[in-house]
Amino acid sequence: MRIKHVCMAVLITLSIGFTGVANAEYPERPINMIVAAAPGGGTDIMARTMVPYMEKYLGGATISVLNKPGAGTEVGATALAKAKPDGYTIGMLNFPHMIAIPIERKTAFSIDSFELLANLVTDASAFNVSANSPFSTVEDVVKYAKENPLALTVGTTGFGGDDHLAMLAFEKVAGIKLTHVPFPSGAPIRAALMGGHISIGSFNVSEGIEFAKEGQLKILGVMDTKRWEKAPEIPTFKEQGYNVIMSAQRGMGAPKGVPADRLAKLVAAIEKTVKDPEFIAQADKMKLPIDYIAGQAYHDMLYQMQDDLKQMWAKEPWKK
Repeated sequence: MRIKHVCMAVLITLSIGFTGVANAEYPERPINMIVAAAPGGGTDIMARTMVPYMEKYLGGATISVLNKPGAGTEVGATALAKAKPDGYTIGMLNFPHMIAIPIERKTAFSIDSFELLANLVTDASAFNVSANSPFSTVEDVVKYAKENPLALTVGTTGFGGDDHLAMLAFEKVAGIKLTHVPFPSGAPIRAALMGGHISIGSFNVSEGIEFAKEGQLKILGVMDTKRWEKAPEIPTFKEQGYNVIMSAQRGMGAPKGVPADRLAKLVAAIEKTVKDPEFIAQADKMKLPIDYIAGQAYHDMLYQMQDDLKQMWAKEPWKK
């Protein structure tokens, strides 16, 4: 009889324990954040700057950054798309890369594979050269390239990314031919550039500005409608006679199918983070061009980008 009572007590205790687990408040365990780029690039810096604030606004959660670079963000995007949609895997979204790649070839993901949480950064494309480069202006590049077709090598983060599309647009406007050299992410391009292995690095202005200020490289121009307020000394391409406008959108997403209540918590944590004065100060220190866009506006922006890229591909593919 006593054994029966003990067994019953154990069963009741286990039942209460399991009920507690089932009803635990999200997030009850660590969250993985996939970054489809190598450490040190703009996407990685943005993710790691966000993490401590998101942890705070998710009630003390733990978020681990997992770098999965390769194939122009395809490796990381595939991992995010295939992750269990339970809210415990989120990731940085890189556009136009993650829209362009499924247009040019068959992939295991598309924009429809993700819950689109928010855009965080809009980062203008730029042409960067080493500090000892003979080029100081965009016109210098054009003049040399016209006299030496295909002689200049340009590092980008892969086919169909903003860096590559920027190069192609510049070639067309300037009437020149450059040689494309793809890399897995921005940090390796910068290393190759400063090591003298490529002529030009096509990467976003925020990824090069600190190195420019330290005298390790020169930024020839930004591909925006106006000068960047954090570096007003750098002219636009348009000012220099070449109307090329291009930028990267870095946002955050999750696998399709995450429960609505968990998505709401993630979106709320992101919004609170980007409005946090301490985060704003930290982002400013890291030269991150914050551009928070969420909800329907983010959805519409990306699906319009997809339509535009499909039309571009049909007319003039960016990869032969």
